[in-house]
Amino acid sequence: MKLIYLVPMGDIDPDILESAALCLWHTFGIEVTVSDPMEVQTDTYDSKRKQYGSIEILRALLKSAPKDALRVIAITDKDLFIPVLSFVYGHAQFEGKVGIVSIARLRQEYYGFPADKEILTQRTLKEVVHETGHLFGLTHCSDVACPMTLSTNIRLLDRKGVTLCESCMLLLKENMLEK
Repeated sequence: MKLIYLVPMGDIDPDILESAALCLWHTFGIEVTVSDPMEVQTDTYDSKRKQYGSIEILRALLKSAPKDALRVIAITDKDLFIPVLSFVYGHAQFEGKVGIVSIARLRQEYYGFPADKEILTQRTLKEVVHETGHLFGLTHCSDVACPMTLSTNIRLLDRKGVTLCESCMLLLKENMLEK
């Protein structure tokens, strides 16, 4: 049986991991297992940017993916970037095997507000569905309430929901039947 592996990288609240696993199972209909934690490689850190390069992390995730993994999605507490953007909330291989979500900028504390676990959990779920959607061939959606819509700032992310819109759900079903 093929599984979605959810990989904690850093200090990730177990309740958030459990919520993410349930959300992924509900959305994609595939069994999800939370794997043992994995360390973020220190060589992915860019001292000038004070961030971690997500491309290199995805390569490491791909190399370490279990044989029975249909997809692997990591959640990290590290701030991520790709060379052409100042930051990313997440990054995934389109129609690939691995993706990652960063909670660094999903935390209320990042914006100078008190910690709020519920807000962090909801933001994390939206991003986990978003990046996993890319793994299953979903592109950015024009429906601002769909988790597949592009979020370039926290306000855009906050207006999204956790549930795929009807169009994205239909496309997901088509994509999964083709595999």
